[in-house]
Amino acid sequence: MSRTSTPPASRRWTALALIALAQFMVIMDTSIIGVALPEMQAELGFTQEDLSWVFNAYVVVFGGLLLLGGRLSDLLGARRVFSLGWIVLGIGSLVAGLASDVAVELTGRAVQGVGAALIAPSALTLLMMLFGADPKELMKAFAVYGAAAPAGGTAGVFLGGLITEYASWPWVFYINLPIAALAVIAAPALLPGGAGTRGSIDWLGAATATLGLGGLVFAIVRAPEVGWASAQTWGVLVAAVALLVVFLAVQAKRREPLMPLTIFASANLGAANLAQALLGAAWVPMWFFLNLYLQQVLGYSAFPSGAALLPMTALIMLGMVVIAPRLTAKFGPKAMITTGLVLLAGGLGWLSFVHPEGTFVVDVLPASLVAALGMSLAFIPSLQMAISSAAPEQGGLASGIVNTSYQIGSALGLAVVTAIAVPFGANELGDPVALTDGFSAAFVAAAAVALAGVVLAAITVRTRKSELVEAA
Repeated sequence: MSRTSTPPASRRWTALALIALAQFMVIMDTSIIGVALPEMQAELGFTQEDLSWVFNAYVVVFGGLLLLGGRLSDLLGARRVFSLGWIVLGIGSLVAGLASDVAVELTGRAVQGVGAALIAPSALTLLMMLFGADPKELMKAFAVYGAAAPAGGTAGVFLGGLITEYASWPWVFYINLPIAALAVIAAPALLPGGAGTRGSIDWLGAATATLGLGGLVFAIVRAPEVGWASAQTWGVLVAAVALLVVFLAVQAKRREPLMPLTIFASANLGAANLAQALLGAAWVPMWFFLNLYLQQVLGYSAFPSGAALLPMTALIMLGMVVIAPRLTAKFGPKAMITTGLVLLAGGLGWLSFVHPEGTFVVDVLPASLVAALGMSLAFIPSLQMAISSAAPEQGGLASGIVNTSYQIGSALGLAVVTAIAVPFGANELGDPVALTDGFSAAFVAAAAVALAGVVLAAITVRTRKSELVEAA
């Protein structure tokens, strides 16, 4: 960036707190709605099949527009885009909280996703501007930034239960408003400014990627209701695939594409992104259906349901910040990615034995902890590999791609697993036996995704232990 104004060194760590808060919030907004879903369903009229769109509307737009958000950050200035993202997130949160029907609720969630797609890449750019000159301080800054993600996931689960139980579900969205206002006010004083650079924006690439991915998710979610062989299902699927083909064609021909395809010359970058996508595709369905099992089968109210997931999310945070980096340095990324995916598959398989008269201590807690440990062990090395496999000048692009892989993998995984679970009874509200059968099928399907990840990681990951140590 040109004409950059950097705040005094004494303020950099305060600025980092604001940047970490951004990462905390965009991840929290994926998890905070989980415990509130049953109450939202009852009040707004969601069907059981369509309930996953409260999650998908956010992550599809978030993931689909991340690359555009990074490009805008370069062109318009990271601080300006960072502040704009908070304003958009606040508007989306207000709309989602005030919603009185399904369409308005999903619109609000999609607008939140636009805001998150502006905030996340600009925050990372600002971090590099503040700490990039000192590798030692940069590593410390990345540690704080990285820890904010699992902290956001943990806080989202707990706060979602607390707010839903003692206030009402709209407040899981309203909580964003004062934080967004604080971020917009603090940004000019704490964050480096810059005029941006000259260049063009690949609007066609952004539109085709987001619409194509959204179409895939929509077709898969709707298929159990309208039929897999229906004209609607196949029409949307064909249109979605066509849009994604157009996206790839545009990226290959444009001088300034959102995602230069040459970045995938590194085999490990593709392998790491595939691992991230499959992690999201296995983990998010587990979190989604476990929330529903606790409330719709075991009868937990919102706050106990959120509290029940705290041990799992706390272990993820500990694993990502403390355990995974040490074990990866010792055994290498390939061993940890495959081991983590095996543990995640094992935990999901264990959860598939849930039954209508189950208990949290016996049927949920141990299995969820095994899955959480697996998630944390696989996530960190695959994330590091995805970023370190790219050339230094493409680090920001690699970060955007890996974030996109995880978010879109999450959305597609939830859509596929929901489509599998519904025929087994996951939509039979009021029938604990049928619901449990459906949720069990969902856990089996998610375990199969994780096992596929084990096989693909074993085949595709080429990085040796020494390479990751050097990259770190």
